[in-house]
Amino acid sequence: MIRSELVARIAAQNPHLYARDVERVVGAILDRMTDALAAGDRVELRGFGAFSAREMSARTGRNPRSGDRVEVAAKTAVHFRLSKTMRARLNHQRIEPEDEAERLLRAS
Repeated sequence: MIRSELVARIAAQNPHLYARDVERVVGAILDRMTDALAAGDRVELRGFGAFSAREMSARTGRNPRSGDRVEVAAKTAVHFRLSKTMRARLNHQRIEPEDEAERLLRAS
């Protein structure tokens, strides 16, 4: 799903909202997430997953076409970790509600 499909789906599920307003809200959420990651913060969406920025050190890579060695500079990359709830949904497993509640209490 791409951003425009997300906006269209949310607008269709909420007919009382204008598509342009949904676009602004989705844009604002994504902008705040981007700002937080750029500042080095972690972004967690409960039941979905967590995004974090990780530093990748400089290394020597290889050009796949020629096989030559290439120096790759250090950079920051986004890392995503799927939540236990989403992983279970994707694998068609059932999570017992009391297990999920206990896990959330332990995390707090």
